[in-house]
Amino acid sequence: MKEILKKIPKIELHCHLDGSIRPETMYELLLKEGEKLEVKDIKEFEKLVSVREECDSLKEYLKKFSYPLKVVQRGENIERITYELLEDLSKQNVKYVEIRFAPFLSMEKGLSFDEVVSSVLKGMDRAKEEFNILSNAILICMRYDSGENSLKVVEYGEKYLGKGVVAVDLAGNEHDFPPEIHKEAFQLAYEKGYNITIHAGETGIVENIPKSVELLHAKRIGHGIAAIKDPKVMELLKEKNIFLEMCPISNLQTKSVDSIEDYPIRTYLEEGIGVTINTDNTTVSNTTLDKEYEFLMDNLGFSIEDIIKLIDNSVEAAFLPQSEKEYLRKIIKEELSIYKL
Repeated sequence: MKEILKKIPKIELHCHLDGSIRPETMYELLLKEGEKLEVKDIKEFEKLVSVREECDSLKEYLKKFSYPLKVVQRGENIERITYELLEDLSKQNVKYVEIRFAPFLSMEKGLSFDEVVSSVLKGMDRAKEEFNILSNAILICMRYDSGENSLKVVEYGEKYLGKGVVAVDLAGNEHDFPPEIHKEAFQLAYEKGYNITIHAGETGIVENIPKSVELLHAKRIGHGIAAIKDPKVMELLKEKNIFLEMCPISNLQTKSVDSIEDYPIRTYLEEGIGVTINTDNTTVSNTTLDKEYEFLMDNLGFSIEDIIKLIDNSVEAAFLPQSEKEYLRKIIKEELSIYKL
């Protein structure tokens, strides 16, 4: 079954660009920039940018992004990183992916907002041409940033709607920066026709989930682990058909739950909440979609039928027109029929 799992068509909806850079590429680009690295080879470097051992919290997990952020300050790097990520995903038979990134984090050394976004879109276009993988982009507003900058993300990004950008997101330190700080920006995004997904309930703060839905117009919630704490929040998700972008390996690494036994995915599915499975950060979490699905099969008794249902949830949750969802379903159905699944 695991061999079949590697071959079946997949969908990825929650993948951070800066957390999914090939370590070899990052190492090469840092040395090219003259960065002094306290390591002697790529193997040691991988330990600096990936969670290999125990991780105590989301805050500790986020420290792994210091090196990735150094290499996303040049347009050619951003295009290459995007292209390589999509190449890697295509090898896992990922048919569609939504890549998310924070434009302002790549503007520290002079790049403009347009240069950052257009570099990602160029990488996406190249990958579509060469690997036949479909992709769209999600622009991230950072929680710790000002509401004014979030407004700028929405305003500057509008011209790319329908041209590769499909949504906006709010990410970062959830504990210290609640959703309402960015209410004005996400109201504007809603009015301009963006799809909206919000990181919420990743680190135990359940009230951030209804705030994200009711104040920020979220159609999807990144992670949403804390919903299990409040039946009313679970009912809200079900009633409004809000999909959860769950990332099992990352969620365990960041201590969103104490153990795999506490991971609420089964309960969510039994309650009729739409769950999708994603990687979060392929490099930082040292993971792939194959690994995520194997993790569920090995630790929570998921069957191949359960996995196929999760993939179908991802198609339904994708920020795509219905016609494109049906196209993806057709491709997936045809390929699954080869394995009589």
